[in-house]
Amino acid sequence: MKHFPIFLSLVDRTVVVAGGGEAAVAKLRLLLKTEARIVVFASSPDETVESWANEGQITLRRRAFAEGDATGSALVYAASDDEAEDRRVADIARVEGVLVNHVDNLENSDFITPAIVDRDPVTVAIGTEGAAPVLARAIKADLEERLPRSLGILARIGKAFRSAADALPHGPARREFWSDYYFAAGPRAFDSNGEAALPETLDDLLADHLKRSAREGHVTFVGAGPGDPELLTLKARRALHEADVVIHDRLVTPAILELARREAIIVDAGKEGFGPSTPQDEIDATIVRHALDGHHVVRLKAGDATIFGRLDEEIEACEMAGVSFAVVPGITAASASVAAIGQSLTRRGRNSSVRFVTGHDVQGYADQDWRTLAQPGEVAAIYMGKKASRFLQGRLMMHGADPETPVTLVENASRPDQRVIAARLRTLPEDAALLEGPALMLYGLAPRDAAAIQLPEEIAL
Repeated sequence: MKHFPIFLSLVDRTVVVAGGGEAAVAKLRLLLKTEARIVVFASSPDETVESWANEGQITLRRRAFAEGDATGSALVYAASDDEAEDRRVADIARVEGVLVNHVDNLENSDFITPAIVDRDPVTVAIGTEGAAPVLARAIKADLEERLPRSLGILARIGKAFRSAADALPHGPARREFWSDYYFAAGPRAFDSNGEAALPETLDDLLADHLKRSAREGHVTFVGAGPGDPELLTLKARRALHEADVVIHDRLVTPAILELARREAIIVDAGKEGFGPSTPQDEIDATIVRHALDGHHVVRLKAGDATIFGRLDEEIEACEMAGVSFAVVPGITAASASVAAIGQSLTRRGRNSSVRFVTGHDVQGYADQDWRTLAQPGEVAAIYMGKKASRFLQGRLMMHGADPETPVTLVENASRPDQRVIAARLRTLPEDAALLEGPALMLYGLAPRDAAAIQLPEEIAL
């Protein structure tokens, strides 16, 4: 992100526009929506600029911008439609310590003006770092259709009511009140009786929400999938958006955590096999404590919460504390990994079952039904097997597994840095040693030819 998006207060501050033609008029139309003092420097101003000056909306200086004209101003727009003149204006403004926008010259600008959807006091700004103005305009047009014109009125009346709404407890109760106002009760009242009905609607709504503000907490166990944010379910995304507290595993990617509400408390409860870990009792206690405080807690687990995620222990902790819960399943690493190699976990004539096994558990290396797993045609998705690879190899070969049995290692499945290693059982420890990130082993499966599984670019997009 080269340009940090902010909303700058221009109340009683000066904004200078150097230029009086088409480019200047476009910028002035936006600036006139603010409470800034606008000063325009133009030797031959456009008729529109002249009319704004005659109406007292701007101050017009009928000359070229000169040294000292930027001093004390908040912003300067170099908008003369002349590249050399605009560069001169930009140079002067910088010397005088003022941020400058050189219109249609991204590289020589200190700030850019985004596409704006105006529902004053609600303002939506859309920027593409200058890379795709057409895309910004398309997004703006879409939002213009989606956001009702009444939204600004609802926001203005709601702003005046904020101090009264502070009677509600901070957090979920207050958010539910405002959500009810903006998306249900407020629009209904406005559509029926106009702006005059909104204050009474807010009073009635507050009284209702005060009665039910003593709310109980809730825990949602959410499967975060293998790492690609686009593989999250819609229900998982909604839970993240509504969460007051997010308690996440080590393998949950930053891109997924970014989808949580900005105000949410983010708690790292990471575990690492044979490495540093947050004790399970501590995780259980943290979940319950936040829920008993009345918060909506999202316990975010990589992959699917129901597979090797110690979900039952955390649910039991909730039950013992009398905390309600729900489970949102996710895409498990086995599904993402087998998709990455263009295979399926089961195939007619090859295997009619598949095993999900773990390389280690709380006691150490995990024991399995090695004799059955070692038989020809068996397929298994092995989780957390990287550090147990030599143990797995030894047990399988001891029970008669063919050393040439394919084992595919998929590292960082579904992520941009995904890597696939085609191994054999006899080389498994050496190949596993190459892994750096989280990986899943597909025992009994080899990758399909990579060329055969690549989608055409237009389909992949």
